[in-house]
Amino acid sequence: MNDTEVFSIISKEEIRQNEGIELIASENFPSLEVRSVQGSILTAKYAEGYPGHRYYGGCQNVDAIENLAIERAKKLFNVKFANVQSHSGSQANFAAYHALTHDGAKILSLQLDDGGHLTHGSPVSFSAKQYHFVHYPLGKDGRLDYQIIEEMINEENPDVFLAGYSAYPFNIDFKRMREIIDAHNLKSKVHTLFMVDMAHIAGIVAAGLCQNPCLYADIVTSTTHKTLRGPRGGLILCNDEALAKKVRSAVFPYAQGGPLEHVIGAKAVNFLEDLQPSFKTYIASVLENTKTCNDTLAALGANVSGTENHLFLLNVLASYNITGKEAEQRLGNVGITCNKNMIHGDEKSPSECSGIRIGFAALTSRGVTADGAKEIAEIIDSLLSNKISEGEAKARVHQITSLLKNVMTLTY
Repeated sequence: MNDTEVFSIISKEEIRQNEGIELIASENFPSLEVRSVQGSILTAKYAEGYPGHRYYGGCQNVDAIENLAIERAKKLFNVKFANVQSHSGSQANFAAYHALTHDGAKILSLQLDDGGHLTHGSPVSFSAKQYHFVHYPLGKDGRLDYQIIEEMINEENPDVFLAGYSAYPFNIDFKRMREIIDAHNLKSKVHTLFMVDMAHIAGIVAAGLCQNPCLYADIVTSTTHKTLRGPRGGLILCNDEALAKKVRSAVFPYAQGGPLEHVIGAKAVNFLEDLQPSFKTYIASVLENTKTCNDTLAALGANVSGTENHLFLLNVLASYNITGKEAEQRLGNVGITCNKNMIHGDEKSPSECSGIRIGFAALTSRGVTADGAKEIAEIIDSLLSNKISEGEAKARVHQITSLLKNVMTLTY
């Protein structure tokens, strides 16, 4: 049987990805090897449980692959324990909360309009329904204010302090957070635990180009597809054996059933890729390209956040008098994909927003250089300020993408 409907749509998506400029900070292009394993016969094996302790027979080969993924994840992030079974970052957070604390526990996290994630206490998420979230703001400069964090930890006495963000463009001092929590725990009856969701910066951590939260946090969660450049999935890391056992039972059987062994196999391949010296070179290029685009837009007069990682925020309302929703649509019309995003102090609704979020992990995988990042900034500014037409912008986008690596044949 040849399902022409589905494969026709996939063909259109292949064209879209190859002919477009992908600037969504949470997306990337996994290698051909990662995708080959993810699409392999491993998908046919049901393997409830963990290696050596399955509820089904015939698991000797998937056990070997899952053990490889675990050992490579431990080496990549310098941790003692790794759970690779979470189907997504959201499910990794679901399990981590359960392993760390109890229903109704108080969790202190960044307020969502300053860059927090849906699972960090959004009223529409399980997180806010199952736990009591309170939120700390960014400082007036749009950066983490560690004095505010310290004051709120001492005032709120949370069961868990949560760090890690979906739209924060600067480095994070996990060591200082640990010191604040330790000082609080010495004088408080409430023992606050430290959790980090490093989904966005995991690749930067793996490359050794920012602080490793695994050295300071009680538990660390992540996705595997953003800056790590792997398959879509989740990951939970820790260094405490008792907590690792709680994580195991929180993932299975509490949060989910049979693991996706084809995705776990793809994670194993990805972790090995990320252990290579070339991955550090790649991440360094991501950081350079992101900064180049940010700085070029700033030089052109745009209101940008600045950046120290793989993303930055462009205030399109202040820069071009349009909403984030409008900017996303206009850029999408010419083949530049980004997402509308709340910015610090945003007075627009989440459906409109005042900004867009721009990231360079995906484009760097396709071979974009700093010169390309500069040209992309110029196209964005010229289009949103009405200096060029959509037709002219499309032509310039095509010139860039025609020189990039094909997304269907990427190897690293």
